[in-house]
Amino acid sequence: MSPELGRLLLVIGIVLVVVGGLAVLGVRLPFGRLPGDIAIKGDWGGIFIPLGSMIVISIVLTLLANLFLRR
Repeated sequence: MSPELGRLLLVIGIVLVVVGGLAVLGVRLPFGRLPGDIAIKGDWGGIFIPLGSMIVISIVLTLLANLFLRR
């Protein structure tokens, strides 16, 4: 296993612990209602497609990966 992969897994683990801790404390994260997220509600239910949130998360993960996996 390469050291870069180890660092990446460590960062992902830390992020998951922080997000989990915030969720346990009841802190609402800003994801889920960003501009670009699609929410369709009808009489029988609804559907939520978090396009804006997925783009923001993708950009952040790409920047972190480039930061830690740079050679």
